Amino acid sequence: MAKHPSGLEELPLGIDLLHDPALNKGTAFTAAERKALGLEGLLPPIISSQQQQVQHIMNNVRRKPSNLEKYLYLIGLQDRNEQLFYKTLIEHLEELSPIIYTPTVGLACQEYSKVFRRPRGIFITKHHRGHIRSILRNWPHKEVRILVVTDGERILGLGDLGSNGMGIPVGKLSLYTACAGIAPNACLPVMIDVGTGNKGLWSDPEYIGLPEERLQGEEYDALLDEFMEAASKTFPHVMIQFEDFGNKNAFRLLDRYRDRYCMFDDDIQGTAGVALAGLYSALCMTGGKMTDQKLVFLGAGEAALGIGNLVVTSMINQGLSENEARGRCWFVDSQGLVVESRTDLVQHKSRFAHDFPFHRDLFSAVNAIKPTAIIGASGQSGAFTPEILQAMAKWNERPIVFALSNPTSRSECSAQDAYSHTNGHAVFASGSPFPPVVINGQNFIPGQANNVYIFPGVGLGVLASESTRVTDEMFSVAAACVAKKATTEDLELGRIFPSLSRIREVSLHIATTVARLAFARRLTAMKEPSDLPGFIKSKMYSPVYQTDPRVETVA
Repeated sequence: MAKHPSGLEELPLGIDLLHDPALNKGTAFTAAERKALGLEGLLPPIISSQQQQVQHIMNNVRRKPSNLEKYLYLIGLQDRNEQLFYKTLIEHLEELSPIIYTPTVGLACQEYSKVFRRPRGIFITKHHRGHIRSILRNWPHKEVRILVVTDGERILGLGDLGSNGMGIPVGKLSLYTACAGIAPNACLPVMIDVGTGNKGLWSDPEYIGLPEERLQGEEYDALLDEFMEAASKTFPHVMIQFEDFGNKNAFRLLDRYRDRYCMFDDDIQGTAGVALAGLYSALCMTGGKMTDQKLVFLGAGEAALGIGNLVVTSMINQGLSENEARGRCWFVDSQGLVVESRTDLVQHKSRFAHDFPFHRDLFSAVNAIKPTAIIGASGQSGAFTPEILQAMAKWNERPIVFALSNPTSRSECSAQDAYSHTNGHAVFASGSPFPPVVINGQNFIPGQANNVYIFPGVGLGVLASESTRVTDEMFSVAAACVAKKATTEDLELGRIFPSLSRIREVSLHIATTVARLAFARRLTAMKEPSDLPGFIKSKMYSPVYQTDPRVETVA
């Protein structure tokens, strides 16, 4: 008897079939299917192709008056017709990715409690201590391979949103499916609600989370420890992605779990991977070498330090000593330049503290260091001022300017500013998308340093190889893969990343490279397939309607 994708029940019939998002095809059910499956009279008489449905969805999306309305419409589609949602997303990824994820997902998270319609994923609180594994067993799909978890403390550049941050794991997993073909029933979003430091949410009667102070210290660690053990035992071969944890916990938890579980932190390692890929591509445009670069980072949190660590690894691999490589990475945090004379530095920052005069602000630090690249991961809108951009263009023929903060409102500068104040010479990338810019008659298409270029492919490679760990080396090789996929035409337009329309091709290339690395490093007990790319490709989910097997049986 045919089984439901969850593997737990027989396929539904009639109205139950139309209410099942994994199986519903709406008006695309054929006449034979309608007759065999008890659907006659439950649908309009028109029979549509899936492609006609995709066009109908896009027409509706484009009629919506705001990006939030578009987001809600698409999430509604995901809730009622999963295959059509992913088919539409894949075919229109460049247009819809900013709606499903950054920057619109930030606004969606801010409004999450108010627009909450249907629960997605698992919500875990301190009240579940001692039986988290039984909570996870409530999830209907038993073959979970990718799990994205957050505690909602640092959502994009928006801060502590508590349970409203569930929009992030949901959005990330949609991109795993669209960009790397991870089957939806292999994905699980998790919110660990430990309270919120955002006291404005406590008095909001519509807030869906715990209206109380955040859990901290030993109680917090015990809850996370139990969750990690329970998730790994409940879902063997699962890869766990940490997302938007606060700075005080992110590095600590990564160090705590990375050698015990198959896990990574996307804000640290994924962001580092895509930024390194951008630097590789930028150097194809500037003609420089990685070992000759001098980088100033605005921000010294998860993203910036993660990028710095991966850049150091790249420079070491290209011949520098560790001290020489660290000496080429400079950080400016909220207190000023990170130097040895400061006494307020935590361990992760102190590794990049140099014997150099202290400078309180970014402009004076940049003038003193004269970098080849400035990289913003601070959430400080407009921090890359015209004066800083002009100075970068004075010292460098092609200054590298990465304004990586999300959402768009928090970007360190706009694409227009970067190109205008460098007379079109900047090599620019941003975290959120910006429209094309025309300077002196030349058209520039800004690159978007979107983690979606990295994490889906890495996840697919880990899944396909059954790797027991996710390593920094995997993100290094993923960065090189992405840079190689940026064409000459891309670079001529100023776009240092390949078009998102090619993201499945990019993800397959990354996955193959990551899987080969897992086999080479003996991170898996699995035997390497003779045709690894073909094997991985065969595992990729494709949201194309198939004839219901019960109709074939009747025929």
